[in-house]
Amino acid sequence: MIRTAPLSPLLFLPGLWHGSWCWSEVVAHLAGAGRPAVAVDMAGHGLHARREPRWFTRRSYDPEAVATEVSPVADVGLDDAAELLTAQLRLVGGGAPVTVVAHSTAGLVLTRVAQESPRLIARAVYLTAFMPASDVLPATYNEIPEAAGNRIGPLFTGDPAVTGALRLDLATEDPGYREALREALYGGVAPDLAHAAVGLLTPDAPVGITVGTTTLTEDGWGSVPRTYITCSRDVALLPAVQDRFIAEADAAFPHNPTSVAGLDSSHSPFLSMPRELAAVVRDL
Repeated sequence: MIRTAPLSPLLFLPGLWHGSWCWSEVVAHLAGAGRPAVAVDMAGHGLHARREPRWFTRRSYDPEAVATEVSPVADVGLDDAAELLTAQLRLVGGGAPVTVVAHSTAGLVLTRVAQESPRLIARAVYLTAFMPASDVLPATYNEIPEAAGNRIGPLFTGDPAVTGALRLDLATEDPGYREALREALYGGVAPDLAHAAVGLLTPDAPVGITVGTTTLTEDGWGSVPRTYITCSRDVALLPAVQDRFIAEADAAFPHNPTSVAGLDSSHSPFLSMPRELAAVVRDL
């Protein structure tokens, strides 16, 4: 009788402003296919968001407070996010390797943990995610020519150096702003579903998660099998930037090339095409 090794469990890590809720449909499809999967929250988000900023819960809208109030998660950094993800991996895997699927800016956290604890990760999967080269600040990729025209940056409110957050003004009644946010994050998602998703977002994402760098080594991050899932209709993290991440990783670690899968999706395929995303992840 031939015995096959059990498949590693899947852990889904959401990106900025999102919580574990965004993976619910993907996890359901995987459960139906017999694949163990769990979604968790990133530091400063979801159940780890501490509390809502005061400006968000005031009865009257105060644009000055929106732009200047210091965030409750201003002190959360990349080290904190990596520490939490490491604990989540140990819990889910019981010490055995886990396949991690990170979306968008959560790729920074996955990269740090894969470098520091490569044995905890069976495969690092980047879903239209940041995958910076060694010691490169993530913000660098917002300034390269390939990033010109991304639609999420113009939606940030206030100075992150003052607020400690990448802040979305989820209290505004400005229909133009809300439509621009929907298009940036949820293009191709049914309007009612996109509206519900916006209602679940955390308005503040800790800027500290985005300002750290990670030194990548052959025996750390470079030793972990990795997959990049591109999204061809993404206007928040443009396809050309996604390709840049892949090219830089393969140039630095040619003996461990990135496997690539593609979805004809916007920035949030977990809502626009959860069945197709689940199929890609299941078949890795």
